[in-house]
Amino acid sequence: MFEGLVKEGSFKWLLGNRSSFDEEFEEMSKSPKSRKNWIPELSPIANVVIRRCSRILDIPIDELRATFESEASDSVKHPARYSRNLLEYCCFQALALSTHVLGHLSDKEFRRLTYDMMLAWEVPASSNHPILKVDDESTVGGEAFSRIAPAIPTIADVVTCDNLYNVLTASTGGRLRYSIYEKYLGSLERAIKKLKNQSESSLLSVIRSQTGEKILEVDGTVTTQPVLEHVGVSAWPGRLILTDRALYFEDLRVVVSYDKAKMYDLSDDLKQVVKPVLTGPWGTRLFDKAVMYNSISLSEPVVMEFPELKGHARRDYWLAIIREILYAHKFIRKFQIEGVERDDALLKAVLGILRLQAIQDVPLLKTSRCEVLLMFNLCDQLPGGDLILETLAKMLTSRELGRTDHSNAGNSMYSVSALAMMSNLGIPFGKSSTLPSEVGIFVGDIVVGEMTALERAVSKSRNSFKKVERAQASVDGVKVEGIDINVAVMEELLSPVIEFGKYLYFLESWEDPFRSLVFCSVSTYIVFS
Repeated sequence: MFEGLVKEGSFKWLLGNRSSFDEEFEEMSKSPKSRKNWIPELSPIANVVIRRCSRILDIPIDELRATFESEASDSVKHPARYSRNLLEYCCFQALALSTHVLGHLSDKEFRRLTYDMMLAWEVPASSNHPILKVDDESTVGGEAFSRIAPAIPTIADVVTCDNLYNVLTASTGGRLRYSIYEKYLGSLERAIKKLKNQSESSLLSVIRSQTGEKILEVDGTVTTQPVLEHVGVSAWPGRLILTDRALYFEDLRVVVSYDKAKMYDLSDDLKQVVKPVLTGPWGTRLFDKAVMYNSISLSEPVVMEFPELKGHARRDYWLAIIREILYAHKFIRKFQIEGVERDDALLKAVLGILRLQAIQDVPLLKTSRCEVLLMFNLCDQLPGGDLILETLAKMLTSRELGRTDHSNAGNSMYSVSALAMMSNLGIPFGKSSTLPSEVGIFVGDIVVGEMTALERAVSKSRNSFKKVERAQASVDGVKVEGIDINVAVMEELLSPVIEFGKYLYFLESWEDPFRSLVFCSVSTYIVFS
């Protein structure tokens, strides 16, 4: 097949103008070694991507293929799935190594590689697939994005991946273009740099030197966007700081300086309540632009107001990220997660906030619902979200048990872990910074050729959510004398009764005489006895 493509000049038709594949196709067509390494089961694009992975890993393609066949189960190597699973295996291996490079998100070759992996995932096999034209107009579908993107924990996670994809493709007809993807990665890199710079700054340095907290967001430093703290009927401007452990507010003095920070804890079990509230002059309730924080450690609630001329986007953003940290710590306490596994769980919340910051930094990618991009917020809303969290806790526990085995056998079938990646980015997180040898043993949330328990829980929850959405649509569309009737919900609740009625009708029709006779006999016996 490879020789046929070269002889017929199919690569020129495939590529049209110069693209990211041009040089590699030309090199492969001239190199006898490359022709020898051509895998006939794979599509041209998949062959090129695996060749790139081979160069990154410095492992021959034949050796990569042999390792895959020795480690993968028979079901993963099934002929119908072989091409895609081999591609996933090589991609996960290459990504795990590529993310060791500091600043890899700024590398244009890395960005293009991850996108091309998605393109190849859509057409991995040489048979039964048309040759995909690769150019600036090429787009990626949601299924490919949900397999490759979560393999890089900074880019996406399993729980919120679909929502992230919907935001990225809102302006492009439901398919992801490289130009949008590249802008998102560039913005994400800036968000990570901001996290690193803030955590290395003198801001809250005395407190953070003892607790090791990371500063996630700061607001109130710009005069046009103040933050007002309301206590009782009084209000005072200041600087609001969110870390991975608490919320801090520093009152602004007359001179441009700040008083000692007041801490509002999010990590301990203080029965905290964080919700949106209305504020106004002298305690009136006029403007929907504030967040209330209350706990058993406070004598009265504290209200943070985010004034803006139109809407309440700032308030919604802060409400979502504060709750994300609060919900993450509730999750950690509920399932008694400790040690490095605790850091891993908390890091998932931090990465979600960084991705949200990246989305908000790109004008084309604005979202009005911040909570759908944050894992713990989303689990609090989704039907079956508690099952997702329970599954996540079990996965973290299994990793804890796996750390006692220091062999890496089988880990190459998994994507890279979030803790390992953040350490590679120069941002050691929690206790993982003191356990460098153990971080490398962790595996990610995606496994080659299979759905993990977490993915299955997310899929089940999303299916339930779609039923709820359809039911809600019926509520909005069906009205009788001013009373909403949720036809879909009623039908769902009565479905067992409806099915039983259909079965009785089936027996009554005597389409199956034997079953009808048995039913009549049993019914007669019950009545007379």
